Amino acid sequence: MYLSDIHTHSIASGHGTDCTISDMAKSASRKGLKLLGITDHGPATLAAGTPSYFRSLTFSPKKRFGLELLYGIELNILDKEGHTDLDEELLSRLDYAIASMHAQNYKSGTIEENTKAYINAMKNPHVKVLGHCDNPQFPVDYDQIAKAAKEYQTAFEINEASLAPYGYRGDTRANNREILRCCRKYQIPVLLSSDSHGAEHIGDFTCASEFVHKEMFPESLILNNQLPKLKVFLQTHS
Repeated sequence: MYLSDIHTHSIASGHGTDCTISDMAKSASRKGLKLLGITDHGPATLAAGTPSYFRSLTFSPKKRFGLELLYGIELNILDKEGHTDLDEELLSRLDYAIASMHAQNYKSGTIEENTKAYINAMKNPHVKVLGHCDNPQFPVDYDQIAKAAKEYQTAFEINEASLAPYGYRGDTRANNREILRCCRKYQIPVLLSSDSHGAEHIGDFTCASEFVHKEMFPESLILNNQLPKLKVFLQTHS
């Protein structure tokens, strides 16, 4: 049983669910989680949250149904320079940011170009997690990304939606294996993430947990159950 899930999406992400943040918190509380992160897609995603939506999150309650809530964003990486789709003023108001590549907003390039894009995105001190960078559609040099993640204090995620049978990214196991190898090598923390769009899969790490344990990845580098350490990590800006 893991106690936190910090990559989840509400109705404000514009697709896949009609669940409000209250619906999400209620479900997470029922499932026994202690910490839930809401990370709706950035404004470059079709029909997703506007800048005013992310501004309003500052005033949202930090506790619901006995559960602690963090409010972040899943940023879209837009180009090889690592630009993302929310400005500094608004990012500074949120608890953290995940940076991800999506085909709708980023045209995949060479391994070198994609690697550069991730590294440049990590230079933004608000980016604390790399989202589903296991996607074979965006080939990268994981060793180079891991070195940068160590420097910029950024975590990798092991994404349940990538490894689960219902996933749509293809076979990501080799890439996830390489991510874990690099994280072990450079002592970089990871987070198991549901990437749940709505309440159904919140806190579901069935495949991600099985994968990391099969790879004998050290539990000490998995932040989901280390809540004080996780919160400090998200609040620390390089």
